[in-house]
Amino acid sequence: MPNLGTVTPILRMFDIVKAREFYLDFLGFEVRFEHRFEDNAPLYMGITREGCELHLSEHHGDGSPGANVRIEVVGIVDLHREFKAKNYRFNRP
Repeated sequence: MPNLGTVTPILRMFDIVKAREFYLDFLGFEVRFEHRFEDNAPLYMGITREGCELHLSEHHGDGSPGANVRIEVVGIVDLHREFKAKNYRFNRP
C-alpha cells in the first residue's frame, strides 16, 4: 500500500533580509540548509520549526506570489501569545 510522505511547500522570496526577519526572527524557524549555484545566483533555503519544513526560493518560477499554506498547530493559543509578545512591526496574528 502506498505511503505518502510530508509536503514541503516552496515559497517565493524577493528580499532575503525581510524573509529572514519574518521566517526566522518572528516565526521562529531555523535554517536547515542554504544553496546557491554560484555566488550571485538566487538563494534556495530550507527552514524548519518543530517538524514543519518550508523551502524559500529566489528562483524565478519557484513558488507563486500570493500562495497560501495551512499549517496544523497544536497549542495555537500559546503560539499566538508568543507572536504577540514579539516586537515585530507587521505583527497582526
